[in-house]
Amino acid sequence: MSIRSAAKAIIINKGEVLLNKCFDEDNGEYYTLPGGGQHMYETLHEAIIRECLEETGYNVIPKRFAALFEEIYENPKTRELYPEYSHKIYHIFICELVDNITKGPTEIDDMQVSSEWINIQNLDSIQLLPDILNENISTIIERQIPIFLGSEHIQHNHG
Repeated sequence: MSIRSAAKAIIINKGEVLLNKCFDEDNGEYYTLPGGGQHMYETLHEAIIRECLEETGYNVIPKRFAALFEEIYENPKTRELYPEYSHKIYHIFICELVDNITKGPTEIDDMQVSSEWINIQNLDSIQLLPDILNENISTIIERQIPIFLGSEHIQHNHG
């Protein structure tokens, strides 16, 4: 089994954060940070730029490393079917848009329905996965020093 390195973005523009709206049978409707798996020989900055462009259509600039989080799936079916997704390390970056031009997403996740701009003041009214982000996203945005969010064992995969 390998550990997946994932680069995730908190993209901030004019008081809003760009999130991926997702849906699946286990979690219902929820939001996730844009971003995804780092490729071999790709830097985290290169991964976040590529993943955000693929999933949202926006070009971003990573401004600062903000948080680290580990997630391990306990579900035996997930571990069997998707071993490469069963253990992830999230490297979360605060990002800004290069410009306001979107080219449209080219490669969205299976569970992704759309990308939406959510007002920072409304982040506490949505379900954000992984769950640890619900309690900490405001702190991650405001804090200038990176934070370790810990590790979590979960049953179901999410986008």
